[in-house]
Amino acid sequence: MSTNKINPKKGEALYLQIKDVLINRIQNGAWKPNTLIPTEQELIKEFNVSRTTIRQAISILVQNGLLEKKQGRGTIVKSQRLVGNLGKLRGFAEEVVERGQTPHSKLLRAEFKEDLYHEMDMLGVKEGEAILLVERIRFADEIPIALERTCWPKEVGELLIECDLNQARYYEVLEQYNYYLKSANERITAINATINEADSLGIRPGEALLEMTRLSFGVNDHPIEYTKTKYRSDKYHYNIELER
Repeated sequence: MSTNKINPKKGEALYLQIKDVLINRIQNGAWKPNTLIPTEQELIKEFNVSRTTIRQAISILVQNGLLEKKQGRGTIVKSQRLVGNLGKLRGFAEEVVERGQTPHSKLLRAEFKEDLYHEMDMLGVKEGEAILLVERIRFADEIPIALERTCWPKEVGELLIECDLNQARYYEVLEQYNYYLKSANERITAINATINEADSLGIRPGEALLEMTRLSFGVNDHPIEYTKTKYRSDKYHYNIELER
């Protein structure tokens, strides 16, 4: 529902209409994660409905993991996990936007390197030819979600280095220059956060991380991106769709 209005004459039950309004407020950021929503009495007054109707709407959002009741405090907006889909080639920013959150990055370093031999081999780059290394912390709203380490061939890196890498969405930038990703190979492993990684992500050392390694290919089947991203496991998980 795109507005904050409900229609008593509409065929849909009032509690379902209110549920949609509340979801919209969460998704568009009007209600921030880890903050209290208005009280039942305030919502009753706003929507001019019964307490039972408000409780039905809130109950659905609690069951769906969008809200959480806190004893002695009230009802808060839960911080949502990002969901990656193993069947789709998408960037972090696209996943965040899809969840109704705002992506941004903190650039740690960006430089051309000639001694990253494993990464050069993965990208099919000859010895002695520099590749661009970019390291960033990735955020959803203001919450640090992942540490990202990305390597690019020189011709692509020269385009990216001219961008504001605190804001740039790699795949969108590449498409502006007619670089299109066709496919990718990914590997996911479980690791534990080092002291430095934990400090960057705001977690305790030793906490579980999901490490995703991705090698992406362009339409000519040549490697174009080699990325290693370490996600907080409490804020990110993957969905896998299986068919038989």
